[in-house]
Amino acid sequence: MPRIGEPFSPRATEGGGDTDGRMTRITLSILALMATGASALAASAINNDGEARTLIVTEGGNRAELVVGAGETVDFCPDGCFVTMPNGDREALTGSETIEISGGEGRVR
Repeated sequence: MPRIGEPFSPRATEGGGDTDGRMTRITLSILALMATGASALAASAINNDGEARTLIVTEGGNRAELVVGAGETVDFCPDGCFVTMPNGDREALTGSETIEISGGEGRVR
């Protein structure tokens, strides 16, 4: 037990400190950084229209429809893909772009 006026140190009272707690905090910090990094590298689509719009996403040879609701923002394509806009324009994405849909047309920003 520390004396009055001495700084408190968990190591002095717990025989080695709180290594389990520190490891948990470090692990959670690493996981949070990984999750943040992953979402930061995904492309986004923002639908400014008043109705849902559909993007055709081709990623790794797989083709899928991505419906973006009115006023909705979605993340997709973390590793690059091809996307066909609602008006038929086609773009290659690296995974860091934002597609803005307005007036039925998609524009890469």
